[in-house]
Amino acid sequence: MKRIDIDAAIRQHTQWRRQFLNAFAGGAYADMPLSEHRSCLLERTLGGIQPDTASDLEIVARLQRADRRFHQLANEIIDLSSNGLSCDADLLLPELTDASHQLVSELDRLRESRTTI
Repeated sequence: MKRIDIDAAIRQHTQWRRQFLNAFAGGAYADMPLSEHRSCLLERTLGGIQPDTASDLEIVARLQRADRRFHQLANEIIDLSSNGLSCDADLLLPELTDASHQLVSELDRLRESRTTI
């Protein structure tokens, strides 16, 4: 099975989340390049994995759900703010942070499982 550079995935994800939150707080998120978000490298990597075992399949499924949830929230925040509903978008920022932490936790679990993913 394909290997994932877990440390790089965590770094890239954390960097993007920080940029997003900083840009959003400064009101300039629209100027932030969202291509990395729209074409997530982790999402593409996970989509190309063929798990060897049921355990690997479960790990990949949890990672995919966590990654999708994070991007769903980021998209919702962008959409709300773009439509003049910044106050509603602000209310989702803590949930985005929680989703981000969940994704990193799943990546850490992957590391601890010592799987070949």
